[in-house]
Amino acid sequence: MARVQPPTEPSVSKLQSQQQNINRSIDRLRERVSELEAFDLSSVRNGLTPEVRGLEVRIKDTLVRCFGENTSTYNDLQSAASLAFFPRFRTNGVPTDYVGRLEKNIKRAIELLRQGQKTLAEDLADYEHEHETKPEVGEVMEGLSRRVFVVHGHDDGSREMVARFLEKVGFEAVILHEQANQGRTVIEKVEAHGDVGFAVVLLTPDDEGCVKGGTPEPRARQNVILELGYFIGRLGRGKVCALKKGALEIPSDYAGVVYESLDGNWKHALGRELQEAGHEIDWNKVMRS
Repeated sequence: MARVQPPTEPSVSKLQSQQQNINRSIDRLRERVSELEAFDLSSVRNGLTPEVRGLEVRIKDTLVRCFGENTSTYNDLQSAASLAFFPRFRTNGVPTDYVGRLEKNIKRAIELLRQGQKTLAEDLADYEHEHETKPEVGEVMEGLSRRVFVVHGHDDGSREMVARFLEKVGFEAVILHEQANQGRTVIEKVEAHGDVGFAVVLLTPDDEGCVKGGTPEPRARQNVILELGYFIGRLGRGKVCALKKGALEIPSDYAGVVYESLDGNWKHALGRELQEAGHEIDWNKVMRS
């Protein structure tokens, strides 16, 4: 099967990168809050100063960086960047109670920025929770799990043959019907036991089908095709090996992907696929099995 070459240099995972971006945004908002809390109100007794304008510019830039311009969250918080007060009345050229009104604006801005921090903290918690049990596509699971999910149809003989081979060469074969139901649907069981390092999909001629008006041809069961797509999406094509038995119809969307034949030297082929996926293979055990 085709393989995508791994990068030559280590890179930060998508999860780590997203966590870093959100944490950096929270830190930026915290910095703006600190600036607002430390602002010297006595410096503006005679009206607007460049320092106030500078604060407004930095707050607006931070909100754009954290949430993106014209997003709903940005629109909700953008008034935090409006600190200046333009009173209608002045006494001897000095704005009426400029300091008091600016102080209120600063307190309001602090509350809005803290709300932005809470929003980002919630986003971070949601993102981390989502990725706790759902590996990213193609992501190598820690420790290269030697659990291998065996997707099968009604051909019990092929299922047992492949499962026993996997066990003899040092892997744990995960077969769905051997797992407790616990009141779950089939797809829920697949998801619950999908934390594997590899999947073997047995395409055996258990059903017949054709286009409307055509001649029925042997094909794999529909649940097998569904689970094939599921594991390609979850693990990446490099960690899925399809073993085909006899002549049967292959879905058009899958026709461009290489599969191995159960009628040939499939043990050697499967061992090679496992090795290319990063697993250590004892070839003496493969040859003896």
